[in-house]
Amino acid sequence: MTARPLQPVRDLVLGLGTATTMAREDPALLLVQAARRAPAAWRARAAALLARGRRRGAAHAVGTWLAGHDGEARAEVAALLARGDAPVVVAEIGVLLDVPGADEAGTAATRARARHRRGDLSGAIDAAGATPLGRRLASERTLLTAGTDVRLATAATAAARPHRSPRPADRSPTPRVLHLLTSSVPRTTSGYALRSQEVLRAQRRAGIDAVAATRLAYPVDVGLLGTPDREVVDGVVHHRLVPWHRGGTPRHRLRQHAALALALARDLEPDVLHTTTPWSNAVVTRAVARELGVPWVYEVRGLLEDTWVASFPAAARAAVRASERYRLLRARETELARSADRVVVLGETVRTALVERGVDAGRVVVAPNAVDARLLASDRSPAAARSALGLAPDGFWVGTVGSLVAYEGTDTLIRAVALARADGRDVRAAVVGDGVARPALQRLVDELGLADVVTLPGRVPAAQAPDWYLALDAFAVTRTDSEVTRTVLPLKPMAALALGRPVIASDLPALAELVGDPGAGVLTEPDSPRSVADAVARLADDPALRTELGTAGRRFAAGRTWDAVGQTYRRTYAELLA
Repeated sequence: MTARPLQPVRDLVLGLGTATTMAREDPALLLVQAARRAPAAWRARAAALLARGRRRGAAHAVGTWLAGHDGEARAEVAALLARGDAPVVVAEIGVLLDVPGADEAGTAATRARARHRRGDLSGAIDAAGATPLGRRLASERTLLTAGTDVRLATAATAAARPHRSPRPADRSPTPRVLHLLTSSVPRTTSGYALRSQEVLRAQRRAGIDAVAATRLAYPVDVGLLGTPDREVVDGVVHHRLVPWHRGGTPRHRLRQHAALALALARDLEPDVLHTTTPWSNAVVTRAVARELGVPWVYEVRGLLEDTWVASFPAAARAAVRASERYRLLRARETELARSADRVVVLGETVRTALVERGVDAGRVVVAPNAVDARLLASDRSPAAARSALGLAPDGFWVGTVGSLVAYEGTDTLIRAVALARADGRDVRAAVVGDGVARPALQRLVDELGLADVVTLPGRVPAAQAPDWYLALDAFAVTRTDSEVTRTVLPLKPMAALALGRPVIASDLPALAELVGDPGAGVLTEPDSPRSVADAVARLADDPALRTELGTAGRRFAAGRTWDAVGQTYRRTYAELLA
C-alpha cells in the first residue's frame, strides 16, 4: 500500500503537535521519554558519551540509566539527591526508578508525576494545579471512573435507536468483525501484537471476515511516520486511525478515537465489534457498538491493575495495591467486562477471577494462546538445530524466547545456569529477545563469568524463532511470583510444547495450567535459582524423562492450535448473531 500525498505532512504535523503538548505539560518528561524511545544504537552511544562524565555526577547517572543499568543508576541518583545536586532530568529519572525523595527535588510536574506513578491520582492533580498537566490528569481520573461514557449521539437519537439492529436477511453468512486494537504487526512485535495477528488470521481461516483498526494516532505516536492508512499484513487488512492533531486531554482523545472508529465502522458495516484490554479500547468500542446497534466482545488478556502493580519492586506493591488508581482501574475493568456481550479470556485463572467479580459465567469464553499446527510436525533434534544456528553442539542447553522484562525472571535462569555449572554440569543457555531488562541481564552474565556459555542474540526474525526453540534441550519460563504472573498465561511456552521440548516453569497457577496439568514439564519454586538448577539437573540426567515430558507437551499443544481457536471465535460470534 502507498501513502496518500498529504500523509507525510499530516504525520509530521501530528508528531510535532504531540511533542509540543508534552513539552507544554512536562518538558523534563519529554526529554526522558525521547531518550527511552530512541533506537538502541543511539542510546548506547549516548550512554557511552555521558558515562565519560565525572564519576557519580549527573551526566554519569543519566548515562548509566540509558545503558539500562537500573540498579547502579538508582544508587547514583540517590547519592545526587542526598547531596542536593540532582537536576530536574535526574529527578525525573529518579521518579521512574522509585528513588525516595526524587519528587521533592524536581518541579511541580515531577511531584505530580511521582504521585501519579504511586497511584495517588488526587494528590497528583493537586500537585499539578491549574496547568495543562493538571487538566490531563483530572481528565484521566474522570475516564477511569466506572460508568463514564464517550457519547457519540444525542440523548434523543440514542433513545430512538434499538440496542440491536436486525441483521439483513440477504447479508452474507460470513460474519464481518471489526477488531479495535492497541497496536499491531508489523509496526510492533510484542506478544500482544503477535497474538492479535494470529487471532485475525485464524478467524479468516474459520470463515470470518476479520479486519482490524489500531488506536488513535498509532503508529505515529511511537515515532513511525509514513505508515499507510490501510495496509494488508498476511492477508489481514489493518486500518490506521490517524488524525491531523490529537485532543489536549484523554477524554478529548477518546472522543476522537470513537468518532474515527465509528466512521470506519459505518463504511465496513461489521456485524460484531471486538476489542482487547486496556479499558480505553473498551470504552470506545462500547460507544461505537451502541451507536451502531451491534454486539461487542471484550477480550481481557490480563488483569491490568495487577500488571501495573508488578512493575514495582516487591516491597512497594502492597502500598500500590491500596492506591486510588488501583481501586479505580479494577472497578473500571470490571464494569466494562460486565457490560460486554461476550468476554474472551486466555485461561481459566482469569475466567475465575472475572466471574468472582460478577461477570456472567455464561458470557465468558476461553480462547487460549495457541500454536501453528505446522510446528507439531517438526522432529529436528536439538543438536541439529544448534549446528544450524552456529551454537556449540555440546552441553545441555536451556533457555527462553520472548520479551525481556523484569517479571519474566530471566535473571533467575541465568543464576541457575551458574549453579548448575558449579555442580559440575555442562549447562549452557540461550536468552532470545529484547526488552528493558536485557542490558542488566548481559551485565549479570558477564559478572558471573558466563559469557562463553550464555548467549543473548537479541530479537530475531519471527521465521527464525522456531530454530531457537528447537536448539534447546529444555525451555524455561522462570517468572517471578506476582499477581499478574499468577493469572496471565504467556504465549511463548506454547511453541516449546508443540515442538516437543520439556518446559521448566515457575509453580504459579497460570503456568501450572499450561505445564503442570498436562505433565509437560517441571514446576519450580518461583524466584529460586537453586530450584531451577535442580530441575535442569534432573532433565539433563534423564533423557527418558525429557522424551516423556516432550511427548505430553506436544499432545497438549495439538489440542490448542490457532485453527481450533478460530472455530471457538466462529461459534461465539454465531451465538451473538443468532
